[in-house]
Amino acid sequence: MAACAPDPEPRERGSRSPSASGRTARPGEGLLAQWDADLLEAAGAGDAASVTALLDRGARIEARNEDGRGPLMLAALADRVEAATVLVERGADPDATDDLGDTPWVTCGVTGSVAMMRVIWEAGPDLTVPNRRGGSPLHPASERGHADYVREVLATTGIESVIDRVNYNGWTALLEAVALGDGGEPHQEITAMLLDVGADASLRDRNGRTALDHARARGYGVIEDLLA
Repeated sequence: MAACAPDPEPRERGSRSPSASGRTARPGEGLLAQWDADLLEAAGAGDAASVTALLDRGARIEARNEDGRGPLMLAALADRVEAATVLVERGADPDATDDLGDTPWVTCGVTGSVAMMRVIWEAGPDLTVPNRRGGSPLHPASERGHADYVREVLATTGIESVIDRVNYNGWTALLEAVALGDGGEPHQEITAMLLDVGADASLRDRNGRTALDHARARGYGVIEDLLA
């Protein structure tokens, strides 16, 4: 008596196995969602090889997590330069906003990562797109004392075109460097750099104070001399 043929192995629902017509089957929503989740995790962890493999498999480059953050944003926040490089090369949007209103490009001003800024600059970000507070990347970088970032972004991007942008709190980058900084060497350097590219020191905050007024009130002698 002939042996019965074994049952075929079950296929995963939504797999990309060839169909009877020879075409590649589209992944099911559950499988695609898993690929997207894996891509988000790999981007934040800096696993560039997995990012590449998942994109090749069909994961969506503009997938979002529960905070509205995509792979490039997660890579930027964690300073995962190699992963970000893959994403930029594959067309990730540098101006994609998360639920807070920040983008991968403006996030570089928060982290102060020069390497990440250089990578995302290659994606062609729109310099007029604001961060969540209505400022440019220079605002958080100036506040936090990221002098190397400010130097590089001014030298390579043309961002001085928005040098005097006033954010929702009434601050320019120069005002933030002075009023929200600690008066130390990084903030002194940033003040000098902003002035060198034409920042308007006469602009006032909502209380009518200029950067010079803030420097004098805080006893920041070096910065006061730069502004005087």
